[in-house]
Amino acid sequence: MSESSHCGWDFPELKNDSFLRAACGEETQHVPVWCMRQAGRYLPEFRETRAAKDFFETCRSPEACCELTLQPLRRFPLDAAIIFSDILVVPQAMGMDVQMVPGKGPTFPEPLKEPDDLQRLRAKVDVATELDYVFKAITLTRHKIEGKVPLIGFTGAPWTLMTYMIEGGGSTTHSKAKRWLYLYPEASHKLLKQLTDIIVEYLLGQVEAGAQALQVFESHTGCLGPAEFKEFSLPYLRDIARRVKDKLKDSGLDNVPMIVFAKDGHYALEDLSESHYEVMGLDWTIDPRSARERTGGKVSLQGNMDPCALYAPKEQIGEIVKRMLEGFGTRGYIANLGHGLYPDMDPEHVGAFVEAVHTHSQRLLKLK
Repeated sequence: MSESSHCGWDFPELKNDSFLRAACGEETQHVPVWCMRQAGRYLPEFRETRAAKDFFETCRSPEACCELTLQPLRRFPLDAAIIFSDILVVPQAMGMDVQMVPGKGPTFPEPLKEPDDLQRLRAKVDVATELDYVFKAITLTRHKIEGKVPLIGFTGAPWTLMTYMIEGGGSTTHSKAKRWLYLYPEASHKLLKQLTDIIVEYLLGQVEAGAQALQVFESHTGCLGPAEFKEFSLPYLRDIARRVKDKLKDSGLDNVPMIVFAKDGHYALEDLSESHYEVMGLDWTIDPRSARERTGGKVSLQGNMDPCALYAPKEQIGEIVKRMLEGFGTRGYIANLGHGLYPDMDPEHVGAFVEAVHTHSQRLLKLK
């Protein structure tokens, strides 16, 4: 039997829906688990597939993205897959040049310096054309995944994308981007609004292509204070979720669970839990019990083991996972790391993490 999806694709029926059930706060037989950057350089097969190929060229190949997305599923009994892509495909679609420089990371040769530079961006982005390769990768992967687990689509959030576009790459202080907030608030809002409009269309395109959940990465929350967050990040995060949900409804498409991951946003848990997202992703600096109390059962929670805990011996990983599960509880919870996997991590330790989540959560559920 196949699940004839709303978009006219004939996708295989989903066999393991534990991730989707947990996202919606429903009961599951075990706590579902996936890892940010589970398709990554820590896997030898990933390094082999990616060898000598330009990073963004890989992102533009639906076949390569599909293969990289599926690799971790062949190795580990994960409960979800996330499409292999990058948040910086959005600035590229707006006409900015982005290169992945070995040893340095993403680099914009000509970043935005002053508000006049906004004129260099495409006034109207045809998302369906510019980001078609992502949609093709999602559709292909939905077929090839054969209903094993749900497929997550994603985007960077407006503030995070704005920081890259102004800083010209990674930054520890984000001072060039923050300078805009204080010096050019109007231009900042103009850019954030433009990014929001594109992101809404981009996420809708991903659902139409077959994505069964969506994650919004606000990776640079930590450099904002609470007041700046409330002005330059939160309204746009809320706008994205509300508009995506409204448009799905208007188009007669099923609602898909949405996850907001505002890294280092420990000061904003209450606000984020009232932002139209079903799930809130947490980094490792937040205590699970405190997160539960502060969000008051309004959202499911995802996270939040310190990725560096994977350097520990396997038995210790099991202990850390057990404590994490006891803190979060088994309902409305998706196990993950508090950030992405690092390239030097041992795949066997990732396997131990996944196995520990399943084993310990099944034990806890039996005790209920």
